[in-house]
Amino acid sequence: MSGFDDPGVYYSDSLGAGERLGPEEGAQKRVQVKKRFREFLRQFRVGTDRTGFTYKYRDELKRHYTLEEYWVEVEMEDLASFDEDLSDCLYKLPTDNLPLLEEAAKEVADEVTRPRPIGEETVQDIQVMLKSDANHASIRSLKSEQVSRLVKVHGIIISATAVKAKATKVCLKCRSCNNVINNIPLPPGLQGYALPRKCNGDNNAGRVKCPVDPYFIIPDRCVCVDFQTLRLQESPDAVPHGEMPRHLQLYCDRYLCDRVVPGNRVTIMGIYSIKKMAAVKAKGKEKSAGVGIRASYLRVVGIQVDTEGAGRGATGSVSPQDEEELRLLAASPNVYASLASSVAPSIYGSDDLKKAITCLLFGGSRKRLPDGLTRRGDINLLMLGDPGTAKSQLLKFVERCSPIGVYTSGKGSSAAGLTASVLRDPTTRGFIMEGGAMVLADGGVVCIDEFDKMREDDRVAIHEAMEQQTISIAKAGITTTLNSRCSVLAAANSVFGRWDDTKGGDNIDFMPTILSRFDMIFIIKDQHDQQRDMTLARHVMNVHLSAQTQTEGVEGEIPLATLKKYIAYARAKCGPRLSAAAAEKLKNRYVVMRSGAREHERETDKRPSIPITVRQLEAVVRIAESLAKMKLQAMAGEEEVDEALRLFQVSTLDAALSGSLSGVEGFTTQEDQEMISRIEKQLKRRFAIGSQVSEHSIVQDFTKQKYPEHAIYKVLHLMLRRGELQHRMQRKVLYRVK
Repeated sequence: MSGFDDPGVYYSDSLGAGERLGPEEGAQKRVQVKKRFREFLRQFRVGTDRTGFTYKYRDELKRHYTLEEYWVEVEMEDLASFDEDLSDCLYKLPTDNLPLLEEAAKEVADEVTRPRPIGEETVQDIQVMLKSDANHASIRSLKSEQVSRLVKVHGIIISATAVKAKATKVCLKCRSCNNVINNIPLPPGLQGYALPRKCNGDNNAGRVKCPVDPYFIIPDRCVCVDFQTLRLQESPDAVPHGEMPRHLQLYCDRYLCDRVVPGNRVTIMGIYSIKKMAAVKAKGKEKSAGVGIRASYLRVVGIQVDTEGAGRGATGSVSPQDEEELRLLAASPNVYASLASSVAPSIYGSDDLKKAITCLLFGGSRKRLPDGLTRRGDINLLMLGDPGTAKSQLLKFVERCSPIGVYTSGKGSSAAGLTASVLRDPTTRGFIMEGGAMVLADGGVVCIDEFDKMREDDRVAIHEAMEQQTISIAKAGITTTLNSRCSVLAAANSVFGRWDDTKGGDNIDFMPTILSRFDMIFIIKDQHDQQRDMTLARHVMNVHLSAQTQTEGVEGEIPLATLKKYIAYARAKCGPRLSAAAAEKLKNRYVVMRSGAREHERETDKRPSIPITVRQLEAVVRIAESLAKMKLQAMAGEEEVDEALRLFQVSTLDAALSGSLSGVEGFTTQEDQEMISRIEKQLKRRFAIGSQVSEHSIVQDFTKQKYPEHAIYKVLHLMLRRGELQHRMQRKVLYRVK
């Protein structure tokens, strides 16, 4: 144990334990391995003699070298098919053999690029990246026996540092006798290097012996490479239930820097390495324990960014046969209906809502005006409704099938969590900015459940994100603007928990400022209707009884994977505009809508809580564009505008004109409503606040004026429910509160 405190660098050489090679044999073996590597790079070919073959790595080296990219990617399977022992060596002892492979690559590059132009005679170092089709291990399974082996792990990058420089060869100078040592190689990775303690210069001229630790580094004469450290978090589906996800530090150098950004899902090939832990200052008397304890990290030798999987939707390239399928789908006559029926097929009914959600998933076209302003193309949708109408299920489905989906709940979300937060970086102590849900969902959909339970000041934070589609920040010396080009799909309950038809506009608790930012507002009521209830009950029973009703699917439905692909394809490839005839039609209809809202206002003597503004006109334009996008058309014609107006009519206009008393049992006609409001006005005129009258005398009074008795009781009941009247003295006397 005596040499343990020596601050040297340790490799765990797990293969050559049995037969310790002498220095000469080791050197011979290395030369042979390097020769085999060189043969592999020079001779490996793909294809057969008849079809013609290509030398894969020779051509790749030459192509990259002429582009001034000094790297090559080697597949482990190719190496194994060329020489099994060679790939075994690389797997078991990558720290020793990877430099040999890089030297061999440099020699081969030297051969294939001759003659080089003047000024570029020296051949550059080549970086070799490895790639493998083997199954990846989980971060939890990396134990001590994997140290300095090649491993492959999968996860999400959560943070990346800036690119810094690390010396690979250092130049040292002695303080007293100016003796210079050049080109001391440093091991790659995060391990340090211990400077020599004694000067070995020839102090012959009778000079004093050099002191201990005389050397210092000359920074200008060191050779450096770029490096970057990343943090990898294991992917959420690999985390066991109820545990925290684990992290792993990654070290990238040279061309592997800046390959990924935080949020990418990646598969990493790397060498599982160890480094000395920073000495923890021991509190109290006892010495810092754990001399031989090392922290682990991964030295990356290859990165693959995943295009499949959640988060990065089907944004990858679409193959030609897929494209053909999608174009056939777009050309089918009833593509709109089949897309709408594929949205949450296990939820029965609410067809207009599903059509609107389909429009939201496809989105309109974003417009950039010549003066630099942009008009948003994303559609925002609000669902107001009774409990038990499958709102949250629809939200969950949209999160699954949109290219990028983020699901949050209103009560647990703060303004900073939705937009962006500024916090201190634990290592550098500087301020860094982290984007919230609306920034992460850039180019996708944010689903906000329990929208009515959000605090008012948090709801204000998403005003800017919903209309201007940017998030501006001025905190802690950081002033910046982030993009948040996302649709918002919000679900809320009305004020009284259930929709109360007698209240009309009072059911909606939101400010007109936020309501005007929603393109479509659906009021979902839980209607009592025996026929519909039978069908719904049968549907729910089928869902619970047999799972195969889901898997087979109904005729005309599109499977979820195809739906995701089609949505991503249409959003990337298609940006329709309105045609002139459709625009003219829309203009006339908008004027009619505004005047209708004004008439309604004049009749009811109060402004509706849902305004009809120019934003609503733009909303209809966006809906029409998204309908054209579903068919992959370049222009939105009159039929699209008709359907868009119909959707707008059944959603926002119905909600805006949801009258004051429409739908009270027994009073459906206009005259009855007028009579009730007349009785109420007269009652309030006769009955001052703070006075009390017996109920019997009121009823007698109104029946003398030829009002029906049940209407009078209805009005009293309504006013009691609103808390304007109170019963006193065994419910005989009425007392007016407000």
